[in-house]
Amino acid sequence: MSLDRVILIVAAAVIASGCHSRGAAAECHKPQEYQTAVQVAPLKVPAGLDTPNTQGALVIPTLEITPPPQAKNAACLDTPPRYKPAPASKAASG
Repeated sequence: MSLDRVILIVAAAVIASGCHSRGAAAECHKPQEYQTAVQVAPLKVPAGLDTPNTQGALVIPTLEITPPPQAKNAACLDTPPRYKPAPASKAASG
């Protein structure tokens, strides 16, 4: 096997493994930018100007409970859990 072919295979393996790395999984356990968002005061409109339509404004809800802590090596919540289908029941096959 030539050196060029070995380099090509190694490069392909590195690129393919980059799609799912352990380092990326740990990123979800760090505080995210959206978690630092705060509600700002309502817009103050000067006299003589129309107020904008704020009907579609986003409101940041207050959390009354805290989520349970995640283990450092736990899968991220956006990663689906492993799935093993239940065995087919006899009633469904009959």
